[in-house]
Amino acid sequence: MQLEHYIHVGRNRLRCGYTTGTCAAAASRGAAEFLVTGTWPGAITLETPAGIVVTLELLHCTHGVGWASCAVVKDGGDDPDVTHGTLIFARVEVLDAPDIVIDGGFGVGRITRAGLDQDIGQAAINSVPRRMIGQQLEWALEKTNTIQGLKTVISVPEGEKLAKKTFNPRLGIVGGISILGTSGIVRPMSEEALIASQNIELDMLYATGARHIVLTPGNYGANFCNMTLGLDMTHGASCSNFLGVTLDYCAMVGFESVLLVGHLGKLIKVAAGIFNTHSKVADGRREVLVTHGALCGGDGALLQALFHAITTDEAVELLEKAGILQPVVNGIVHEIETNLKRRAGDDLAIEVVVFSNQHGILGKSEGADGLIVRHQKEERI
Repeated sequence: MQLEHYIHVGRNRLRCGYTTGTCAAAASRGAAEFLVTGTWPGAITLETPAGIVVTLELLHCTHGVGWASCAVVKDGGDDPDVTHGTLIFARVEVLDAPDIVIDGGFGVGRITRAGLDQDIGQAAINSVPRRMIGQQLEWALEKTNTIQGLKTVISVPEGEKLAKKTFNPRLGIVGGISILGTSGIVRPMSEEALIASQNIELDMLYATGARHIVLTPGNYGANFCNMTLGLDMTHGASCSNFLGVTLDYCAMVGFESVLLVGHLGKLIKVAAGIFNTHSKVADGRREVLVTHGALCGGDGALLQALFHAITTDEAVELLEKAGILQPVVNGIVHEIETNLKRRAGDDLAIEVVVFSNQHGILGKSEGADGLIVRHQKEERI
């Protein structure tokens, strides 16, 4: 059943959805209720940790001796969620012992690396969803004197395929998606959710003992690290557009150094003090190019061309033809480095490498080579 709860994001009124954790809790409650009463409820109403009450329809209801199974359709609302429309199943069976057991079946990932919400070997069902599921099973047990314990197994038929579109493979979660949600509610277009996912990746790296990491805004940077710098990104992570809050988190967690590797088109914004590099937030590329072009002696025609350049790669070509590419790039990289070090503070060393697709490395901070060598050596150990 569609959740009719809305929030305003910018100028848009967007509908919220509910998490995979909420779906797993509702499906578990439905199957457990059948085992207790012998009757299938048409839907389950529960209160999420956010305090929002949701009603979820039960589908594919089946049962046998000592077990019952049903599913709920994941509703992501207006959030671009890869799990939207996916069936989340719960198979609940009666236990002889007074226990509540929660596990994952087909399509729910397994933890293979330290630093995540659950221990190695456990199903990727995070703490809040486990608590929500447990509360629903406890409710069922309170309604009967004939059942001592219950075990629920959460499965997602499409989970293995969907997991390839998530962070799970990089996090060492194999075999499916994670059952997630801290509030039980999906808030559409949430930057907080993406940042939280990135922070999980950093937590995982820290838990493995990494104290010196490589950050890239995305695939361009990661590929450049691999193909040009000879780094396999063992200690690499993505910061996406959220460079500032990622550096803050790195410092808070306790990392000692960051090597930031990124395309000029993304990192040039940092020269203007912009730490959320999404184009909807701020740009500043042409202003930085024109300013540094003027400081390095560019004439009016060049500055006009830089101002109207469609891409930074086009601007690099213009600067090269004018014979001032290197001094302009040096000035921009210096400003990037200055702003990065100011944001990172005294507890987090940071160096930067700036590249373009056509020219390779355009510039780097003074200590970048040292960090590159460090990572190359650590990867060979």
